[in-house]
Amino acid sequence: MRVLLVEDEKPMAAVLRNGLVRQGMVVDDVATLVDADAALYDNVYDAVVLDRRLPDGDGLSLVKSLRARGDTVPVLVLTAKGDLLDRIAGLDSGADDYLGKPFSFEELLARLRALLRRPANLQPDIVRLGRLSFDFGHREAHVEAVPLRMPRRELLVLEALMRRMGRMVLREMLMEAVFGMNDEIESNALDTHISRLRRKLTDAHADVAINGIRGVGYLISETA
Repeated sequence: MRVLLVEDEKPMAAVLRNGLVRQGMVVDDVATLVDADAALYDNVYDAVVLDRRLPDGDGLSLVKSLRARGDTVPVLVLTAKGDLLDRIAGLDSGADDYLGKPFSFEELLARLRALLRRPANLQPDIVRLGRLSFDFGHREAHVEAVPLRMPRRELLVLEALMRRMGRMVLREMLMEAVFGMNDEIESNALDTHISRLRRKLTDAHADVAINGIRGVGYLISETA
């Protein structure tokens, strides 16, 4: 999952970013509406966590702009304003949910999970291919009942492939799913993660294969 975090308070941004990364997410963080809008034009996100009060304006203006151009990315608005009228304004602007400060990180995670279960993003919590299963809710992979342990980036690669199993996933889409815009990326980084993931799946007898077209993308499918 790739999330855009829009928060100008550095301590809060650091806490949220680190917490989301520990949950296995790729997080891009920006501090202004201008930078958020540019990031949303250049990248594809599964969700946006948006502070309402930003240095260059009200975060709700970004939500309105997104909806006006047909962008349906789920948006969770964070704000110190917590009364009823402010919540109504946030939802009427096109935001999907509204969370008043202070809040617990666990509640933020629960609300993000709920947004991603809504119809536009609906997908079974657990999908299976061969002997491999992937639990999107808990971000875990198993071969039969045995957990498949792997580093975060390999897990992100597997998640992106399993979301589109049986279909080619373009290289650019995998890069966006695995790396943030501020990550330093070596030219062969994605191929290295794919190679290690293939080896783990083979060693675990998952009965799946990752096939690719050089320079185009990869797909995961069940072995014959």
